[in-house]
Parts: sequence; structure tokens; C-alpha cells
Amino acid sequence: MKRNLRCMYAIALLQGMVFYGPVATLYREAQGVSIAQITLIESISLALCILLEVPWGILADQLGYKRTMIGCCFLYFLSKIVFWQADGFGGFLLERVMLSVVVAGMSGVDTSILYLSRGEQDSQQVFGWYNSLQTAGLLIAALIFSLFVGDNYALAGGLTVLSYGAAALCALGLTEVKSPAPFSPRLTLDILRQTLTNRRLLLFLLSAALLSEAHQTITTFLNQLQYARAGLPDWAIGALYIAATVLGMAGIWSARLTRRTGTVGTAVLLCGGGVLACIALALTTAPLPSICAILTLRLCNTLCQPFLMELQNKQVTTPHRATALSVQAMIIDGVGVGTNLAFGALAEINLSWSFWLGGGICLAGLLLFIIWYKLRPRA
Repeated sequence: MKRNLRCMYAIALLQGMVFYGPVATLYREAQGVSIAQITLIESISLALCILLEVPWGILADQLGYKRTMIGCCFLYFLSKIVFWQADGFGGFLLERVMLSVVVAGMSGVDTSILYLSRGEQDSQQVFGWYNSLQTAGLLIAALIFSLFVGDNYALAGGLTVLSYGAAALCALGLTEVKSPAPFSPRLTLDILRQTLTNRRLLLFLLSAALLSEAHQTITTFLNQLQYARAGLPDWAIGALYIAATVLGMAGIWSARLTRRTGTVGTAVLLCGGGVLACIALALTTAPLPSICAILTLRLCNTLCQPFLMELQNKQVTTPHRATALSVQAMIIDGVGVGTNLAFGALAEINLSWSFWLGGGICLAGLLLFIIWYKLRPRA
């Protein structure tokens, strides 16, 4: 099973190498797509991901995780060719539709391959390396873009195609981790019912969703508004983007942190750090505190994701693992839609209010996590 880990790590690194990442919006605009069209495409893509989650989970359990991963990697490769050659709204919409199919297909399958290849032993460390290598690929691509590619958008797209093609070839080296499970409508409905009626699991999923979405929204969208409010120049914002990307590789130390602080201690430390970071952002417009708070939020989330991924996988008891994880992903994504709307509405009125919301969300996530932990079955 070490072969699976090597293949998955290589896939993570290569698929992280999106060479047009630093100019993704400018790339689309140069091909005739407006900002309004870009946001419309993103909304369509998110809706498709949610709709396809459960059907893809069912299909993955029937096909087997190796076949599903190979198919998704090759479709991912084809989507990058479409992006590279896209010219106008229709081409980029097609690329995003293909991406939605891929994201929904890989959801739960990649983590299941990693988890079942290693078992419960050190799975948090495996998830940490997997996430960190994705970030490493992004960082490598950003550096190559800055040093060699520049404003040659066509070259950036072509290099991304090559990277994703190599990732698809790596997927051919995977070995199956479980036998395909026959489709059973009744069993699928049972999984859905068990998930929606499992109060303890729902507490965990809601907690994980709140913590992840607070980080995602603030460090992806609201951070730039805070930097501008703090008066930082464009070159400083670019440097901070690289710094935040580097911090995304810290997930390899997540397992070590949990071994030292325990399950609840890790949650309190990382979620508490998120709460304090959000409060700092709400109270200040000074450059240094803003920078420290945003980077702290980034670090806390990076360390938290492998921790949450292991706990989530441990709670899956059905052999239809991909179906169960897809149902859970649909719930988490649904929460994300609501929090995104709330963050956006508040940021339009007052940016500080959106940071207060972030602090409240992180605190609520922590409280839900503690309640989930206290409801655990006693040995």
C-alpha cells in the first residue's frame, strides 16, 4: 500500500501546479470573460458539485476507488486542455462543468484511498502530507510563473496541461483498496437517513464546516480588503500571498501537535487561535496586527484540516465509504453556501462586522466540537 501513498502524493503535488493561478482572473478576462460572468460560472460550478456529490459517491462505490480516481484524473487533465483553449464564456463554463464533475467524483475517494492504504495508523500524518504537497505544488508553480512565465498566459496554461497529464499517468499506478460494492437503493437511503439522524455526527460536520468556511472566506477574499484598508502596497500583498501559501505546508506537523495536546486540546488551540485572529481583524486596521492575524488564521486551518479529516474518516463504518463521505460533503457544502452569503452581505455593509461573524463562527465551531467529543461512546 506504500505504492498508493507514493502515487497519491505525486498526484497531489502535480495537481497543485496551476501555473496560471496568480493570474487566474486576468487570464479569463484576457479571453473575453467579464467578472460578472466569472462569478456566474463559479456559482453554477458550486451548485453542480453539491448536486453530484451523492450520485458520484454511489458510483464510486460500485466502480471501485482506483477506477474512479483514474477516471477523474484524466477528466481533470481534459478540463485543463479545455481551459487552455477556451475563448469566451462558453469555453470557460464547459471547463468549470467538467471540474465540478471531477471535484464531486474525487470527493471522499482520494481520502478513502489514503485512509484505507494506511489504516487508522498515522492517517492524520498522511492527510497532512497530502495537503502539504498540494500546497507545495501551488508554490512551485507560482515561483516558476513569477521567474519565467510572466505575462505569457498561453504558456502558463500549457504548463498546467502538462502537469495534470503527468498526474493522470500517476493515477494508473494505484492499486485497489477495497472491492466494489454493489448498488443498493435501500442501502443508499439508509446511509442518508443514518447521517441525517445521527445527532453526534451532524454536530461534528457542522463544527468542521464552520471552522473551514471561516478560514476559506477570510483568507481567500476578505484578506485583500483588509490589506487594502491597512494601506499595504500591491507588492506587499503579493509577498503575503506567498507567505500564506508556505504556511499551507505546515499540515505535516498536525499529527505531532495532536499527539502532544490531545483531541480536545488541539481543537481548543486551533479554533481558539481562529477566534482571536478574527477579533484582531475586527478591531484593527493597522498593517502588522492585520498581517499576523491573517497568517495565524491560515496556520490554524492548515493544522486543523488533517486533524478533522482523520476524525471524519474514523466515523465512517459502512463499506460504502465514498457514498457516506459524499453525503457528509453535501452537508458541509450546504453550510458553506449559507456562510458565504452571510460574510458577503456583512462585508458590503462593514468589513469589521464580517470579521466579528468569523470569530463567532469559529467559537460556535469549537463549542459544537466539544459537545461532539463529550457525546462519544464510552469504552
